[in-house]
Amino acid sequence: MRFTNINPETVPMLELEHLYRSFRGIPAIEDVSFKVAPGEIVGFLGPNGAGKSTTVKIVTGMLRPNDGRVLFEGRDIAKDMVGFRADFGYVPEEAHLYSYLSGLEYLQLVGRLREIGEGLIEAKATRLLKLLNLESWQYSPISTYSKGMRQRILIAAALLHNPKLLIFDEPLSGLDVVTMRLFRDLLELLAAQGKAVLYISHVLEVVEQVCNRVIVIAKGTVLADARPADLAKLMSLPNLESVFAQLVEQQDTRTVAQEMVEVMQIGHR
Repeated sequence: MRFTNINPETVPMLELEHLYRSFRGIPAIEDVSFKVAPGEIVGFLGPNGAGKSTTVKIVTGMLRPNDGRVLFEGRDIAKDMVGFRADFGYVPEEAHLYSYLSGLEYLQLVGRLREIGEGLIEAKATRLLKLLNLESWQYSPISTYSKGMRQRILIAAALLHNPKLLIFDEPLSGLDVVTMRLFRDLLELLAAQGKAVLYISHVLEVVEQVCNRVIVIAKGTVLADARPADLAKLMSLPNLESVFAQLVEQQDTRTVAQEMVEVMQIGHR
């Protein structure tokens, strides 16, 4: 069963058209299509192995699809990848950073790669570091940073060039409660400025709070595309977590946990 709730009159900033990608003949995603309009925060959900990472890699230009295409403001990104990359910011799931650089040096590097003027880089980088409570660490090597601090550096780097499209892949990983709240407020303000946000996360409670729409993918196929409340209403379920579990045929975790405990106890009773 697939639910959709897309306004055909909305001009999308990002559009995925019938994406297909296989590895050694085995499909990773099949016919993945959806849109993200300016001012929208769209959640992209799915269990491990569902095809989320493959889709994101295609959207960011790190992987080419076997079929289908990605459009940004109506133009095929494959025809101008450099131009497209100048217009999006990306926080990846894994924080791969140059750990020998300081936080400030890393943002300076990103700013130069984005062709931002030196004076502007310095002003924006130092201000972002202060706002993210990294000012006292800005000259320390990233190798000394905690996971949450590295995540904040990635967020700052994604915002530095004022992109139109933002892709956040598990952005709350390692963040403390205060920074998580700051990030939720940031998402709302970005959307209010007309930015398009694709938000990938397993934290369904946050997705339900901040996302205008939710796309659920499983086994490489989009199963649902609708507002969280609409999905819950259509399926007569109380919340997004229940909807997600039913759509992806999630296993009975309580039963599995009980069986794991029983395995632990074999030979040790």
